[in-house]
Amino acid sequence: MNAKPGTLESLNPHDGNLIATYDEHTDAEVDDLLDAVTIAQGSWAARPLTERALALSGLASALRANKQQTAEMMTREMGKPVAQAEAEIEKCAWVCEYYAKEAPGFLAPIKVKTDSKRSEIIFRPLGNVLAIMPWNFPYWQAFRFAVPAIAAGNGVVLKHAANVTGSALAIEEVFANALPKDLLRTIIVSSKRVARVIEHDRIAAVTFTGSTGAGRSVASVAGGALKKCVLELGGSDPYVVLANANVSQAAEICAKARLVNSGQSCIAAKRFIVEEPVYEDFVDALRVQFGKLKTGDPMSRETDIGPLARQDLAVELARQVDETVSAGAKMITGGRMDGDGYRQGAYYAPTLLINVDPGMVAFSEELFGPVAPVTRARNVDEALAMANDSEFGLGGAIFTGDADRGWALACDKLETGTVAVNGQVQSDPRLPFGGIKSSGYGRELGEFGIREFVNVKTVSRF
Repeated sequence: MNAKPGTLESLNPHDGNLIATYDEHTDAEVDDLLDAVTIAQGSWAARPLTERALALSGLASALRANKQQTAEMMTREMGKPVAQAEAEIEKCAWVCEYYAKEAPGFLAPIKVKTDSKRSEIIFRPLGNVLAIMPWNFPYWQAFRFAVPAIAAGNGVVLKHAANVTGSALAIEEVFANALPKDLLRTIIVSSKRVARVIEHDRIAAVTFTGSTGAGRSVASVAGGALKKCVLELGGSDPYVVLANANVSQAAEICAKARLVNSGQSCIAAKRFIVEEPVYEDFVDALRVQFGKLKTGDPMSRETDIGPLARQDLAVELARQVDETVSAGAKMITGGRMDGDGYRQGAYYAPTLLINVDPGMVAFSEELFGPVAPVTRARNVDEALAMANDSEFGLGGAIFTGDADRGWALACDKLETGTVAVNGQVQSDPRLPFGGIKSSGYGRELGEFGIREFVNVKTVSRF
């Protein structure tokens, strides 16, 4: 079904049924909304930092009060298994509580001894930040940016993905219930109208999470307007399994890391690069782990893997798998555009590809779905070279029986923003998150994240 001009549609990816349509905001409505956020932001920034931080605890409580209803909306809109959706809400509450405690310390003035009588580095909000967010973690993506930005005294304008507009409006409502009205507002506009919002004089900075191509476009417009921009883009995270690794443990972690959110995560495991002595054992163990997981209705608590968020995403994933197999890879599980019979939805069966070589589609392109390509490496040097043979640099992992060596390789050899040793890459409120190369720039979360959208001001008295 094609959306009418001036409207956005949300379709249930489980069955393809229409959930809702939303009228786009007119330019005049966007201007009025930005005026309202600006007024709210000015009053909010004038409050003491400790007061702003304390208010975030109320936001966490408001989230938890409606967790089940919120999770079910998320599941209907983008297909996330409902148990995972509830976990996402809990993680959002966690980030609220984290910054409620830590924001005053992160933004406290820093005294520096200089030739002046007094020199300090202070942190002040920039103003309103436009957040252009994707559909795969509808709440977490928004909260992990918005909470520290608001704690720092900024206002937030949220432009969410069209298929999760219901979640975007619910995010606006929960912020309005816990914090001053209009401090976070959702604009409903198509992607082709975003440039005008970026350039608007009420917007001081921009954060974008999404594809590399779209990120380049956003950065170009923001750069032309001389506005600060943070980009969290695509990833093709390598999970390197060395010959001395605990293979069964590695396979269990790798399966979870590949199939979380039905494989639709920027930091999901995307490429498995395995040293030759344990290659066959790892493939067998990974196949067993894939077989343990149930694909089906995301509203069922027994479901591990739901549909992809849209039908076109399943079609694109099928194209990538088909081209990889045509190039010589072997498919040993999956490869079907269905999930236990749910052919009317956007399902793609969990798929395991072996003998995937560099240059094949599944190795060089990001796979946003439940497909695991496994590549053989002759030794650790080749494995690491293959891991870095990518335009992306978001996350990665190393599995080894020598934890100290794994740590050294993680620190000095993998070209990514985050590395896990004998574990899964995850975002954590306490740690900075972001990538390098075509995975973007800037950081979210932790102390570095809250300082992205502030004026780092030097004040000296003589």
